[in-house]
Amino acid sequence: MSLFQNYKDLVLNHEWNQELLKQVRAIVAEDESLMEPFTLPSGVADVKDAMDWMTNKRPKLLKFFSDNVYGRILPRPQSLSFEVLSIKEDALNNTAIRKEIRIHSENNGKSHAFDCLLYIPKNATKPVPAFAGLNFRGNQLTIDELDVRRSGLVPENEANHDKRATQKDLWCFRETVARGYASITACYHDIFPDSAAAWDRSALTLFDNVDGFKGCHENYTSIGVWAWGLSRMLDYLESDPLIDASQVAVHGLSRLGKTALWAGATDQRFKMVVSNCSGCGGAALSRRLLGENLFIMHTVFPHWLVKNIEQFIGHEDTAPFDQHELLELAAPRLLAVASATADSWADPHGEFLSAKAASEVYRLFGSEGLPAETDPSPDQYVTGHISYHIRTGVHSQQPLDWGHYLQIADKYFVK
Repeated sequence: MSLFQNYKDLVLNHEWNQELLKQVRAIVAEDESLMEPFTLPSGVADVKDAMDWMTNKRPKLLKFFSDNVYGRILPRPQSLSFEVLSIKEDALNNTAIRKEIRIHSENNGKSHAFDCLLYIPKNATKPVPAFAGLNFRGNQLTIDELDVRRSGLVPENEANHDKRATQKDLWCFRETVARGYASITACYHDIFPDSAAAWDRSALTLFDNVDGFKGCHENYTSIGVWAWGLSRMLDYLESDPLIDASQVAVHGLSRLGKTALWAGATDQRFKMVVSNCSGCGGAALSRRLLGENLFIMHTVFPHWLVKNIEQFIGHEDTAPFDQHELLELAAPRLLAVASATADSWADPHGEFLSAKAASEVYRLFGSEGLPAETDPSPDQYVTGHISYHIRTGVHSQQPLDWGHYLQIADKYFVK
């Protein structure tokens, strides 16, 4: 029996529970030789040209992903304001201006706020481009400056420990500032705590009544709410005279890489979209079933995708979409996809194939898309309007990854 048939028999003929989850995990492929041939939906079928794609195909594709994958696209709130909590003029050894900003949203009589950490090159002579991304465990963990305010949810076993700087290599604030870019972050838990039981503690309460709701929602997802938060961060950057908000890259790692892709799809103000090890539900093709698949992700993290995704689980090989079409929604803007050699769970080759397939839409705009026919060697950058690299190492976002993002920005952004 083939890998896909085995998977299909399991998920279509058994009750979805923890025992089935164990069985599906047991057949997850990590061997490329087990992959089966597949055909991808074409992003340019029945499309005349770039204008036709933007005015007709893109809106339909965006609606499909909204209805069936990432949920309704949340609007800007009725009231949005920015509170500057602190400014440090000599941050990062006097190379940067550091700002801590609280973003306040009000809608339908409800309010929600979250805190951002922003570094800006100190000696810039004009507004600078910026990178925007969410972090996992609090702003204070992204940098070794001990006076950064705490944010994010603190696990109970760390409640008495003010841990700091443990994720600074994921952010590279010093190098980013040295290259002439600002960088802003906020903790994703402060926008939607990453739990299927946390709907009523999320920013979604601004738009709908989710009191007591748990599990998988028909209309909304945590990924959609996190993406909404990234757009509000961009709203702030548009208000800051030190920032060139027309040149902002949205980026993310893992589940936040999925989020960055959806934020880039729903908010075309982002000039560059960066996916780092985003895997299933992100850049990786679902048809391949290598590493994490839709069943595993939906079972473990039911709040990430809408309930409609269930109709495609077990039918990934015949589904009318795949993740290369999510990447196409970045066109014709800059798109960067990154993988890691020891991250089979995120299917690096599937991420490369997805980026390569998205190139057909980029070609409508006169771009080559991804300038590579085969996977590049580890730690080698392939740079185009679609860029790709695979870093030696594990599931993470490291200085080598940042080296490529900064190289792309240096090539295409105006400073």
